[in-house]
Amino acid sequence: MECGRAEPPVASGGAITFFPFVIGIPVVIVAVPGLLISLYFTLVTYRIILPDARWIPKVCRMGQDTCRSVLDHPDSRVAGIPNSVPGLVYYSVVCVAAVAGFPAPLRVPLLVAAWAAVALGLYLTYSLVFRVRVACRLCLASHAINLTLALLLTLGPA
Repeated sequence: MECGRAEPPVASGGAITFFPFVIGIPVVIVAVPGLLISLYFTLVTYRIILPDARWIPKVCRMGQDTCRSVLDHPDSRVAGIPNSVPGLVYYSVVCVAAVAGFPAPLRVPLLVAAWAAVALGLYLTYSLVFRVRVACRLCLASHAINLTLALLLTLGPA
């Protein structure tokens, strides 16, 4: 190295690089609302809270009948587990991975999970429109969040 001339930083094995950090910020910003929606649906599914509780922001509240028709529908579960429960795990892992700089061992599994969530979301959107016949804003928002995360993770860390 010549005097006065700096060499560009080189990323080593597990080091956090600038690019994953830059992608990590929007990933966390997008994933946190998904985590909150999943938490809301999980608490309502297990009847820990009412879907129309006053402390829930009005835009997020669902009527008792509307919410029950969505959450009690057979399509709201995979292998008997409410869809929101794996959503809690998925969004939590995405947030932790983003904060950690997308460690290499998590990149492919996250990408696979992200696109699987999009595929499931396409089916669930079809189910909402044609089977359940309910306009569930939070459901549609979570599907949009999943698509956004899948795109960010696809374009993000390599």
